[in-house]
Amino acid sequence: MLDYDTLRLVWWALLGALLIGFAVMDGFDLGVGMLLPFVARTDIDRRIAINTVGPVWEGNQVWLVLGAGAIFAAWPPLYAVAFSGFYLAMFLVLCALILRPVGFKFRSKLAGRRWRATWDWALFAGGLVPALIFGVAVGNVIVGAPFRFDDDLRLAYEGDLLGLLNPFALLCGLVSVAMLAMHGAVYLAIKADGPVADRAVRVVPRAAAALLVLFTLAGIWVAFGIDGHAVVPGRAAGAPSNPLTKEVVTTTGGWLANYGTYPWTLLAPFAAYAGAFGTARLVRLGRPGSAFVASGLAVAGVIATAGLSLFPFLLPSSVAPGSGLTVYDASSSRTTLLIMLGVTLVFLPLILVYTAWVYRVLRGRVTGEWVNAQGKAVY
Repeated sequence: MLDYDTLRLVWWALLGALLIGFAVMDGFDLGVGMLLPFVARTDIDRRIAINTVGPVWEGNQVWLVLGAGAIFAAWPPLYAVAFSGFYLAMFLVLCALILRPVGFKFRSKLAGRRWRATWDWALFAGGLVPALIFGVAVGNVIVGAPFRFDDDLRLAYEGDLLGLLNPFALLCGLVSVAMLAMHGAVYLAIKADGPVADRAVRVVPRAAAALLVLFTLAGIWVAFGIDGHAVVPGRAAGAPSNPLTKEVVTTTGGWLANYGTYPWTLLAPFAAYAGAFGTARLVRLGRPGSAFVASGLAVAGVIATAGLSLFPFLLPSSVAPGSGLTVYDASSSRTTLLIMLGVTLVFLPLILVYTAWVYRVLRGRVTGEWVNAQGKAVY
């Protein structure tokens, strides 16, 4: 049987895997949406782009539900702080995500130019806003959220929506936008046909270059402009899931300490750089399938870099460092983690197998001829 601390580490790794799964699988949906005005100039072009993700976007939302569910069940204090403190930001994301199904379903109902243009912009916002806000959220996690617990573990959050839009968080938002634009463009290069695919191919190296530059700037900022948190050794005794039983110190550039202590963690930023370089190169060589794998590697590398830099913190506090939530003091009970692990080991493989089968069945390009032949049967 797994001991308590090992279970916590397993669930930390699973949470990271679910977040990466969401970014890779649903990320290209968001990327296609935000690229719609740039790769599709006619109505048939836009229908081609929309129908590349039309059969799969709903299924890809499963990864978002899984990630949120894992936070709720495995890390209740993290869920409480994040979903209450970031409430307005989450509400904006929810509104944008609501625009996506509405846009998909309503766009094809009428043939008028104004009607379809309205829903095209809704799909654009439904792709851009979540990509930006998710990145902003990660940036605020790295900076630290303005919350504290009192002696009775009652939460007090001292921030607001404008406070979340700080310069570093906005930079992280741009990293997310560039990353998912690259991912979506590669997907269009695989699935679309004609001018849409050609324009998407031209977008890929530009988005990859933007990702590399913005990711590098964020790393420099973390190294020289942001205080990292560290738990003082030997000062974390007490109740196993009580964040107030530890002492935390902060130092500029402290988030880079894990890379010196555990050199293997450097694989994460290396994967981000190698994936972005490889994506641009492979697209130029006419190998979009391999480029999509490289793009997924870049996405995974960016997210893993953030997670490994923060470890063992899940959500540090900018106003009361000792209230920051870590892997070891913000988890559910051992019994809860163990039961959930068993459920995950049963259902996660089923989701992966079903997803692989769906994409195999739906392989092939979406062409203008096919869309015209289907008429109103497709988006």
